[in-house]
Amino acid sequence: MTEKRGMRAAVLSVCLLLFGLSLPENVWASAGGGFIDLTDHAVGYIALLLFVIAYGVVMAEEYTHLRKSKPVILAAGIMWAIVAAVYIQHGDTHTVEAAVRHNILEYAELFLFLLVAMTYINAMGDRSVFDALRSWLVRKGFNYRQLFWITGWLAFFLSPIVDNLTTALLMCAVILAVGADNKKFVGLACINIVVAANAGGAFSPFGDITTLMVWQKGVVDFWGFFLLFLPSVVNFALPAAIMQFALPQARPKASDDVVAMKRGAVMIICLFLATIVTAVSFHNFLHLPPVLGMMTGLAYLQFYGYYLKKSHRPKLDMESIDQEQGMVGDIVPFDIFNKIARAEWDTLLFFYGIILCVGALGQIGYLAIVSQVMYTDWGPALGLSDAWAATPANVMVGLFSAIVDNIPMMFAVLSMNPDMSQGQWLLVTLTAGVGGSMLSIGSAAGVALMGQARGQYTFFGHLKWAPVIALGYIASILVHIWVNSDIF
Repeated sequence: MTEKRGMRAAVLSVCLLLFGLSLPENVWASAGGGFIDLTDHAVGYIALLLFVIAYGVVMAEEYTHLRKSKPVILAAGIMWAIVAAVYIQHGDTHTVEAAVRHNILEYAELFLFLLVAMTYINAMGDRSVFDALRSWLVRKGFNYRQLFWITGWLAFFLSPIVDNLTTALLMCAVILAVGADNKKFVGLACINIVVAANAGGAFSPFGDITTLMVWQKGVVDFWGFFLLFLPSVVNFALPAAIMQFALPQARPKASDDVVAMKRGAVMIICLFLATIVTAVSFHNFLHLPPVLGMMTGLAYLQFYGYYLKKSHRPKLDMESIDQEQGMVGDIVPFDIFNKIARAEWDTLLFFYGIILCVGALGQIGYLAIVSQVMYTDWGPALGLSDAWAATPANVMVGLFSAIVDNIPMMFAVLSMNPDMSQGQWLLVTLTAGVGGSMLSIGSAAGVALMGQARGQYTFFGHLKWAPVIALGYIASILVHIWVNSDIF
């Protein structure tokens, strides 16, 4: 019986990892009533099947054109309903309610944080900040290899501040603007941008959703993420140094098009930086949730938007230059709520569905089994000491994130809350952030660029260079273990 249960645990651990199960911290133990193990119950199997089907529909979004939030939200409702029904049969009407409320609270913090970040990005896009950067790069007349490195480094350093998805889309627009007639260049440059954006996002709390979750949980403090800077550089630069030799030295035709930023652009950039400082200060010095600082920063933008709207000059033509600020004016007045409305609502609702779905599976008891197998059994089985026992599991998290999005993968690890050193927490942060670069479907940046550069950047084109990217993945792990050995 013990052998059978051990085999079932191993199978479940792989299955749950492949489909990115997650759960806010210790939900299954947080309720007022007793925990009911449903892992061998029909409800447990049905819930697991529902999640697998829902996630399968999510992965097929490119072909079905069904928004990814829809199947997971539906599955979440059904899963919690059937779990609650079992608890009610046992006379417990409180446990499941408390677990769901805990899930929703965790989601609310993530939702509001991302909503503010998306609003600022939309505001900067409205003020032509990204268009101006793209036009400057296009006008410079760099050759293909120079553009390869410039867009790569820009993606690497922009993604910690903006986010890896927005950065990848911006740099891809540059690539398509200057080299659309060279399919090989576009394909390689897009691969490089995906790797660079994911690597850059790994060493900043704001660079990726996974690092944001780790920071909000308080597992790693704000400055701790910057210990991953050198491993992140290696993760990006090593594959890029190899891929560059496949590019020609030719120079694409330059463009003379000039795009100027609109009035208020520089101030909005400054307010965004001020918002980040506010969020960090609230968390580090006042011990308040970072989301409170972000919402305060949204008020900065709201008041400045009010100023832009009141000082708007309708007669100023969009092609004319505002002599006071040296920027292009605009006909339509600035409206902050339009920027909020343009947030990625499908993505935000997808996070809700994922958190609630895997919350139900955690309440059933599956995640406890996975935690036992990965973070308790694997290390000793390989003869590793306590300090290094979590290393195989953390490396595997990165490999699985190449198949499944890294966000639910990191939710899973945070939910298991294994007893790990700071070095191990940074290791899983690194692997979850950069592991998705090995396949084009492994990260939001890769999926987005397949649509933006359709026919030029493809799944199999990326797969061809997967061994080179994997080399960077392995090297970044070794560099982290070497340079940060004192915190393991």
